Amino acid sequence: MSSFEIIYETVKLIPKGKVATYGQVATLSGNPKWSRVVGYALHRNPEPGVIPCHRVVMRDGSLSPAFAFGGENRQRELLESEGVEFTGEGKVDMERFRWQNL
Repeated sequence: MSSFEIIYETVKLIPKGKVATYGQVATLSGNPKWSRVVGYALHRNPEPGVIPCHRVVMRDGSLSPAFAFGGENRQRELLESEGVEFTGEGKVDMERFRWQNL
């Protein structure tokens, strides 16, 4: 399995209504140094409706300004439709919505 395929399988595990960070996905995919690789993989997501890349955010809860499937506004819409809430600064409330998988 390629590194991208491993990352995609990890991202598929993030439950609806939760988010994970790039670093968290990298660690779960087998290499904590793969944060940027996670970003590259998600930007090339071959199945946006199947691989929920919108559930991956930066460690402070910020959204990706380069979200490949409609921009950060679309990413926010998708997360809000799953019940994810944002702080006054426009970041995901990580205390409430970070996937606690570790």
